[in-house]
Amino acid sequence: MKSIVEEIFGSKVFDESVMREKLAKDTYRELEKTIHEGKQLNIKIANAVAHAMKEWAIEQGATHYTHWFQPMTGVTAEKHDGFINPGKDGKVLMEFSGKELIKGEPDASSFPNGGLRATFEARGYTAWDPTSYAFIKNGVLCIPTAFCSYSGHALDKKTPLLRSMQAINKQALRIVKLFGHDDVHTIKTTVGPEQEYFLVDQKYYEQRKDLIYTGRTLFGAPCPKGQELEDHYFGTIKTRVQEFMTDLNKELWKLGILAKTEHNEVAPAQHELAPIFTTTNIATDHNQLTMELIQRVAKKHGLVALLHEKPFEGINGSGKHNNWSLSTDTGLNLLEPGDTPHENAQFLVFLAAIIKAVDEHQDLLRLSVATAGNDHRLGANEAPPAIISIFLGDELTAVLQAIEEDKPYDGKEKELMKIGATVLPKFPKDSTDRNRTSPFAFTGNKFEFRMPGSNSSIAGCNIVLNAVIADELQKFADILESADDFETTLHTLIKDTIKN
Repeated sequence: MKSIVEEIFGSKVFDESVMREKLAKDTYRELEKTIHEGKQLNIKIANAVAHAMKEWAIEQGATHYTHWFQPMTGVTAEKHDGFINPGKDGKVLMEFSGKELIKGEPDASSFPNGGLRATFEARGYTAWDPTSYAFIKNGVLCIPTAFCSYSGHALDKKTPLLRSMQAINKQALRIVKLFGHDDVHTIKTTVGPEQEYFLVDQKYYEQRKDLIYTGRTLFGAPCPKGQELEDHYFGTIKTRVQEFMTDLNKELWKLGILAKTEHNEVAPAQHELAPIFTTTNIATDHNQLTMELIQRVAKKHGLVALLHEKPFEGINGSGKHNNWSLSTDTGLNLLEPGDTPHENAQFLVFLAAIIKAVDEHQDLLRLSVATAGNDHRLGANEAPPAIISIFLGDELTAVLQAIEEDKPYDGKEKELMKIGATVLPKFPKDSTDRNRTSPFAFTGNKFEFRMPGSNSSIAGCNIVLNAVIADELQKFADILESADDFETTLHTLIKDTIKN
């Protein structure tokens, strides 16, 4: 018997299981190549997909579709069009073509554009992102898309994100091929963004014009019960909040969002939701939906969700930890050190490239999270500070020091945690630690970029991370591909990078 979670999960998503059921086998195979290998989709296949998508959406009660996109406003945008077209005898037909699926034409004149276009060039285009599944929201078929101007300039967060993913895929593939992984065809960055937020009672919220207009308090007395007793973090979740979280989880699960963790955060009335990792552009889409649903579901419970990074002076603000990693289509996590990281040359070359990228481009990483609200938060009553640093943990630091000094690594066996009571299990101690003073910490098989604010799109920081690491991987690949002696060149490259 299926659990309620299994029954509702992805029920509002046009995912691969629905595609297999609704599409002809050859059509599904062509679409699968587009999703997994980035192949271009022809109009014949697009027409078949559009028809199946429309039929499924109507079964779900939808009458309209929208090209759902992420302009540079920090929120999402949508223009709804009905499936209806005139038929015979005054009747209507429900139609949706491949052309309508692939391309939309919203007005681009009123969105932020950085001065790239003039008012008389108002036309913009939305282009379907087939790697992110369509879904039903509020009875409307939402098709994730990229948004560009009439002249082809990116006007959104998704286009540069997809470009950065393409760049890191290209350069990371060059590296893994040198290590003999000819079976790997694509490498994707994966992200698990933790989302923090505050919940306040709506009747009190409505008495505070500063909260209404700015999302934070600008005056007034301190919180009567702040963080002094340190009893909020991981504390028992109040009944009203638990009921909200239960409803929120159901709505997220219907949209295929892998909401897994929920708990009280450090500040009074502060909470956190964390999903399981997924591909970066999908994680970005899901996080935008998560923020929208947190606010919408809260209202149903007489609550208001505050996503501002620092809504209250003197207590912790809200961040969004961006857990970032690299994975191959064969299931290999390239940031997995393994049992003997000092012998894992492939891991070390990726690690060295990431360290070099963060060191050389810390200004871009800092810029990617710099907002007025977030700069109130960073280094205030909480970690992380506003200064970029990397924390690797004792074991990796010792491995890199041994490489730098050309000494053998005399690593000890994994230490067992001894808690002092025989009834408790013994387990291996982690070689890394979630260092709270480092905004960029290695945490087992990923890097945790802890600086983004709770209100921001995760697209910005991931565009920068992907781009700067791709740049370093390109330099590394150029050196290694031209090497006469691969092993010696590899050792020298890692050693010199770490030393510098």
